[in-house]
Amino acid sequence: QVQLVESGGGLVQAGNSLRLSCAASGRTFSSYTMGWFRQAPGKERKFVVAISGNGATTSYVDSVRGRFTISRDNAKNTVYLQMNSLKPEDTAVYYCAADVRPTRVITGTCAYWGQGTQVTVSS
Repeated sequence: QVQLVESGGGLVQAGNSLRLSCAASGRTFSSYTMGWFRQAPGKERKFVVAISGNGATTSYVDSVRGRFTISRDNAKNTVYLQMNSLKPEDTAVYYCAADVRPTRVITGTCAYWGQGTQVTVSS
């Protein structure tokens, strides 16, 4: 069982930055591929980015590539999402997710999900 707790969301102006964190419970954190998803109001939850267990491989959706950076610290059981040059269309609830199977993270069928953190970008 893995519990995920996101933090770091908030209200920012367009062009500014935020860093989200996701703290995970458990002793096998490095076994999990981690992902960030987001759900805008009235829309489906969508994949944003994923990172492999050892941090060597990442995958980004085109709309955030070059602006967002995912990283992880396996010693701290934490994954981060650095979001730069934020745009109003980045406004959403951001969810952290985990699964030992990377394909399930990419497809959004992860075993474990956090409760979400709100990110609001004003124009």
